[in-house]
Amino acid sequence: MIEGQRVLLTGGAGFIGTALVRRLCASNHCVVYDTLRRNALQPAGLDRHPNVTLIQGDVRDEAALAKAMEGCDHVVHLASIAGVDTVLKNPVPTMEIALEGTINALRCARGVGSRLKRFVDFSTSEVFGRYAFRVGEGDVTTLGAVGEARWTYAVSKLATEHLAHCYQKQFGVPTVSIRPFNIFGPGQVGEGAVHAFVVRALQGDVINIHNEGDQIRSWCYIDDIVDGILLTLERDEAIGQSFNIGNPRATVTIYQLARTIVRLADSRSEIRFVPWDFPDVELRIPDIHKAKDLLGFQPRVELEDGLQRTIVWYREKLEREARETEGTRTA
Repeated sequence: MIEGQRVLLTGGAGFIGTALVRRLCASNHCVVYDTLRRNALQPAGLDRHPNVTLIQGDVRDEAALAKAMEGCDHVVHLASIAGVDTVLKNPVPTMEIALEGTINALRCARGVGSRLKRFVDFSTSEVFGRYAFRVGEGDVTTLGAVGEARWTYAVSKLATEHLAHCYQKQFGVPTVSIRPFNIFGPGQVGEGAVHAFVVRALQGDVINIHNEGDQIRSWCYIDDIVDGILLTLERDEAIGQSFNIGNPRATVTIYQLARTIVRLADSRSEIRFVPWDFPDVELRIPDIHKAKDLLGFQPRVELEDGLQRTIVWYREKLEREARETEGTRTA
């Protein structure tokens, strides 16, 4: 675990960024640079932590980003548009934020000079396309059809991953890329199947799944990806590499996931199949041997354990919100 460091997290108010700040801020100073479009940091109370500096800004603003990066020892570049529905509605910002934002972040990182120990670029498992079975970092990536908005996120992320590696090779910037595979857990904001299914199950609402629900995913609990990120900050072996971070043991179909959540939540929610005419990822299972061998990464949280923790967190959240609403009505 790094200590006494100044860490910049672009997009650090999001789900993964907030979990990482929680782990880092006791022994390091975290600078969170975020538009706050999705803000998990504030509900977690971390925006008021004495070792956290929150700067509202856009990674497309190079001057503001450079100022935020001043004096930083590590950069974790998380900022992006994410979530299939959001990407489909906003393909231009999706690509601009990924491409412009990462170009700016890497240029600023180069300007920091030898002080910078690590630049962690967040890529995506979507670079493997629709069918990815036990894919390793050296396996062929897939570019989606031009003009299909579904793949704009993956294409832009693959481009920035290449750019990060080029900055390491040509300029010596200590970059590393992470490809996360379906992260879930307490505190998730925005989209995500687990988040949506859990909230609906707890409220007794219908759970909609696309087509037959036979799409296959490997699910990784939030604590495990934070472990993986911290290892890339600590281990010099990470420099110049890309890593799959996920949990291949936690592999189920979307239908099985929904049924498991309904069972664990003791819910009466109906599972309904709805047509989905857009391209989708049908199979996504990572090979994580490289992360195990070079970083010592090992996912520890099994799927049902992680889902149970997530259900408990959201149940408490919904109950708290209900009490607050009732208190407002009676005041």
